[in-house]
Amino acid sequence: MGDKTMKDPTKPASRQWFKMPHTYVILIFLVFVAAALTYVVPAGEFERAEDQATGKTLVVPNSYHEVDASPVSLVSIPKAIVHGLVDSADVVFFILIIGGTFEIISSTGTIEAITGRVAKNFANKGRWVIPIFIMLFSVAGFTMGMSTEVMVFVPIGIAVARALGFDALTGTAMVSLGAASGFTAGILNPFNVGLAQAIAEVPLFSGAWLRIILLLCLITVTSLYIVRYAGKVRSNPEKSLVGDLEKEVVTKELDLNKLPRMQLKHYLTLAVVIIGFATLIWGVSKKDWWMEELAALFLTMGVVSGFCAGYGPSRVASEFVKGAKAITYGALIIGFARGIMVVLDQGSVIDSIVYGLSTLVGELPGPVQVLGMYLFQNVMNIFITSGTGMAVTTMPIMVPLADLIGVTRQTTVLAFQLGDGFSNMILPTSSALMGSLAVSGIPYQKWVKFFWPLMCMWIVIGAVLMVIAHMIHY
Repeated sequence: MGDKTMKDPTKPASRQWFKMPHTYVILIFLVFVAAALTYVVPAGEFERAEDQATGKTLVVPNSYHEVDASPVSLVSIPKAIVHGLVDSADVVFFILIIGGTFEIISSTGTIEAITGRVAKNFANKGRWVIPIFIMLFSVAGFTMGMSTEVMVFVPIGIAVARALGFDALTGTAMVSLGAASGFTAGILNPFNVGLAQAIAEVPLFSGAWLRIILLLCLITVTSLYIVRYAGKVRSNPEKSLVGDLEKEVVTKELDLNKLPRMQLKHYLTLAVVIIGFATLIWGVSKKDWWMEELAALFLTMGVVSGFCAGYGPSRVASEFVKGAKAITYGALIIGFARGIMVVLDQGSVIDSIVYGLSTLVGELPGPVQVLGMYLFQNVMNIFITSGTGMAVTTMPIMVPLADLIGVTRQTTVLAFQLGDGFSNMILPTSSALMGSLAVSGIPYQKWVKFFWPLMCMWIVIGAVLMVIAHMIHY
């Protein structure tokens, strides 16, 4: 008895010692790691020239050269973080506007009325909603390259998931991972596959059959994974990885026989939302809209929705501020993560990392080189999170290397698109991921715990397809 009373008080302290740090702490630690790299990795850069075929500024192969070192000092780190916030201001303010807009729409009761009916219609087959959402958003991913923009749909996915007895993690996953699956497969995606193929000088969107197989594999594995998790949460809410978040949500037992009736204000608000999202799809696909235009669109949607619900200007403003305030924590994460890239760029080490890794791939044994290219692109996505940016940086280097070691250019494009897509859903520097988590309120640590097993499955699928592609001279 005496020994037990001596040991028990130490257990809580032990758990606290290993407690995962705050997300901001993790990001600032990574900024310090990036700063340390500027002292260890030699500074260098490639020459760049405009490509007549694509109109993009590409890296000139074999042009790497060292430059004067410019290590980032300790006192410069706070400024680099602020610089990151400024650089990502468009995404940060976009997220704040999304939070305000959806708070206005949510306060009208429209989402509750609609999702209540979805729950009634799918009460006994709610899991089918998950693969439907995944397939729907995968189409947006492999056609118009939807990635960061998917965050605007996350609140809808969460509302539907909760109405069906699932949690916010399920709702976020079935939207964001659906888009990620499509973006990675990139069947007709002009922003990653299209550009990479243009640089590699292979026919635009050729080799689609293997990318379709990739998409089907990703949709199947992702659907089964999320359905399994959602089923456990529905059977036992204590199994939810975001149980604390769900407890914060004011929810009532949904009586399917006493659903809120759709009123005129709900129909008008729904019409505004539908028109708004239709305009979003048109603007992104036809007019090359990005954050500034999308933010303006959502700000308009929020104000008009409020007026349709009979709100006065002050009520609209009050609801907007309430929503923006609730999402500030997540929005600022984008800027902190951007600080990592700012430090690496100021230290002139990104090109050095690209050069070092590409050289290493060239020295690998023959049969392993294709997997080395695949690994190279995955690692480079840590440092260059933009698909377009990574294409114009890595493809001009990897294409000549592929010709030299006997790997087809189409396979080289496949390595690029897999590396550009898979890790976007786990990297804290990914605006697509961090934006979705900011909107949903899910802590980054909880997402990693949920997603890493699926991430491993994705990587294995990619490795198998890379070997097959190399064997058949894809």
